[in-house]
Amino acid sequence: MGRGRQKAKHTKIARELKSYSPSVNYSALERELGHHSEDEYVDKWADKYSDEYEDEKA
Repeated sequence: MGRGRQKAKHTKIARELKSYSPSVNYSALERELGHHSEDEYVDKWADKYSDEYEDEKA
């Protein structure tokens, strides 16, 4: 008898999760992640470390 109640609870939770769609503020997320579409990619570590294979090419 306890298994039926447990299964019903799991089914109810699964249905709630399936229909759950949170609202997302994409502009706030973009600001938080620091994505700028105008800027080109700049490798901030390029000057600090040399390439691994740079010495092998010469």
